[in-house]
Amino acid sequence: MTSEAAVSTPPAMSNSPAKKDYYWLRSFAAGGVAGCCAKTTIAPLDRVKILLQAQNPHYKHLGVFSTIKAVPKKEGFLGLYKGNGAMMVRIFPYGAIQFMAFDNYKKFLSKKIGISGHIHRLMAGSMAGMTAVICTYPLDVIRVRLAFQVKGEHRYTGIANAFHTIYLKEGGILGFYRGLTPTLIGMAPYAGFSFFTFGTLKSLGLKHFPEMLGRPSSDNPDVLILKTRVNLLCGGVAGAIAQTISYPLDVARRRMQLGIVLPDSEKCVSLSKTLTYVYKKYGVKKGLYRGLSVNYIRCVPSQAVAFTTYEFMKQVLHLN
Repeated sequence: MTSEAAVSTPPAMSNSPAKKDYYWLRSFAAGGVAGCCAKTTIAPLDRVKILLQAQNPHYKHLGVFSTIKAVPKKEGFLGLYKGNGAMMVRIFPYGAIQFMAFDNYKKFLSKKIGISGHIHRLMAGSMAGMTAVICTYPLDVIRVRLAFQVKGEHRYTGIANAFHTIYLKEGGILGFYRGLTPTLIGMAPYAGFSFFTFGTLKSLGLKHFPEMLGRPSSDNPDVLILKTRVNLLCGGVAGAIAQTISYPLDVARRRMQLGIVLPDSEKCVSLSKTLTYVYKKYGVKKGLYRGLSVNYIRCVPSQAVAFTTYEFMKQVLHLN
């Protein structure tokens, strides 16, 4: 019985274009479902993170848990899910592209360039994350703008209105790519270390403790996969490590994405200027790492659910 890699390389298939298209369609769907499940799980925490990172005037004096309590009182329970509609529109293609791209980049690095071992997981994960970001970034900008709004002070009435307003008032298409540079720079280590950590923990676990941690895949008994609880644990650890490394860049990205919504937007026009401004004005703990506690709370279950759901979907769609 063979052990499966972090995200398995596509199995050998015939050269029929129809069969190849069918495989990528299933892979695309598996990644999209995994992403949606993961983000829906932590949607309220994601909104709180955005409010704290960008120093929203209604909540900037509060901590993480105080904000979680304050949002429903001010905006109702659904206020915790504000911007989640735009998130789902974005996250399905994002998750689909990321997982599918990881499979392809890993195969390319291994077979075409000759890079193997743990390092090709790190490189493939970074490249997959950046690819997904570039393809879905405008939707992320819309989602952040909607999530930052507070009841009674709406600049945008919905997804379509936000698209229209940003296009007209913020430089057309370029307005949707504000903050792309720090996003890509932050995504490289985040996605890279996320896939690297999960894949490494998985391969080591199946290699040294196959009976304790593994079980046969339901769609292919010859392939050994991690048990569900172990998958969740490995995914959570991967998310925590990746977020710690990339968090300051995430703070800079959010502030740049919010643009003219913030009163100090003129000080956040580039990555270096944004990081310098946040550090000088708010410091490390209350600036560059503000909201990190909620990020730990959200990234652990998010990554755990994402990897576990993807592993499950691979069995359902016969991708192993």
